[in-house]
Amino acid sequence: MTPGTRILVIDDERPIRRFLRTALAAHHYEVVEAESGQEGLSLAAAERPDLIILDVGLPDLDGIEVTRRLREWTQTPVIILSVRDQESDKIAALDAGADDYLTKPFGVGELTARLRVALRHAAPVEEEPVFEVDGLKVDLARRVVTLNGSEVSLTPTEYDLLKLLIQHAGKVMTHRQLLRQVWGVAYEDQAHLLRVNISNLRGKIEADPAQPRIILTEPGVGYRLRLGG
Repeated sequence: MTPGTRILVIDDERPIRRFLRTALAAHHYEVVEAESGQEGLSLAAAERPDLIILDVGLPDLDGIEVTRRLREWTQTPVIILSVRDQESDKIAALDAGADDYLTKPFGVGELTARLRVALRHAAPVEEEPVFEVDGLKVDLARRVVTLNGSEVSLTPTEYDLLKLLIQHAGKVMTHRQLLRQVWGVAYEDQAHLLRVNISNLRGKIEADPAQPRIILTEPGVGYRLRLGG
């Protein structure tokens, strides 16, 4: 964590804000608080935080709408907090542009781990043209993929899918996001097409495709590429 990392907490419940301030301060984060969506949007523009923790159930704007408005002008990582644990709610938040989704109640350890991943994801991939994790090495500039030193032959679609996951490493990508960005809007509902290509890709880059460690499944939601390091 970079010293002075600033986190904006947008939550209308004072006890939750107090809990988050105490927990985050203990890990040396600076905390800015807002208790409504509008106030949060204003503070996001004024304070330019490094990350935003956003409650879904706000008194004025739904957290999903706040996320959409934020994404109109900033790519600051957003972690959604919610008592709702339905897959549809998670998908809506992630499709709106959230980086992660944490269901209340949650532990401090889990929260800080998610924060670290989101903050690492915020660093542009372009600065790291070579991505490495678990023996997999992807040279994005040369379009070369190797596993434990041996070159891996991917189809153009498999490479595009892997590249997209790398560009959002550590972040959950929904089925719809992946289908739309790799195949196009007309394929948004073709979940089977995505499953087949993910399975084929895992067969080429995972040590044990039956127990993947690189491309992780978020059941009912999508996939997350594990960050290297």
